Amino acid sequence: MFARRALLGLAAALALSTAAPAQTQAQTQAQAQAPNPRVRIETAEGPIVLELYADKAPKTVANYLKYVDRGLFDGASFYRASKPPGYAPNDYGVIQGGLQNDPKKVLPPVAHEPTTQTGIKHVSGVISMGRHAPGTAQADWFIVIGDQDYLDADPKDPKKTPGFAAFGKVVEGMDVAQTILGKPVDPKAGTGAMKGEMLVKPVRIVRVRRVQ
Repeated sequence: MFARRALLGLAAALALSTAAPAQTQAQTQAQAQAPNPRVRIETAEGPIVLELYADKAPKTVANYLKYVDRGLFDGASFYRASKPPGYAPNDYGVIQGGLQNDPKKVLPPVAHEPTTQTGIKHVSGVISMGRHAPGTAQADWFIVIGDQDYLDADPKDPKKTPGFAAFGKVVEGMDVAQTILGKPVDPKAGTGAMKGEMLVKPVRIVRVRRVQ
């Protein structure tokens, strides 16, 4: 009787040990198939919904979601509209939003994930991180309106031209982004590359939340 119970116990243990790897594999597969997160930016001009490419730019997306989940973008603004001459006011350019390096809210910089690594090009609707040198991006980002491949890293020399870290794309609300791009800018405001590109009246970001 004792021997029979021992055999039954051994058989059960073997069944559990063989089932465990299958369960782990199933969990891994489910995680791999998980959809990319989406966030909704509520602005004074209407909502913009983004899909964030966590599968391609995991570090940049994780950084962005830290700000979203902590509510740090609530009350921020779109403050910049870069639109080169020769185009209609809302057809081509970038709009930039974020915390403008507010020392009370910014988190540590995120490692640079170039387009040569992620494969995410700066086509119309893409969201990308603002930065100074590569690896300094924190809490400011921009949405591209019109394809702008000059923002990509140069595949022939990515060290010389590292580009910007794209990490998602607008899936709803491009009309809102275009409306913001078309707003008046102050020709005297801003410094450096932002000279003449600061919005006269920044567009308030009411809140940014994940889309469930």
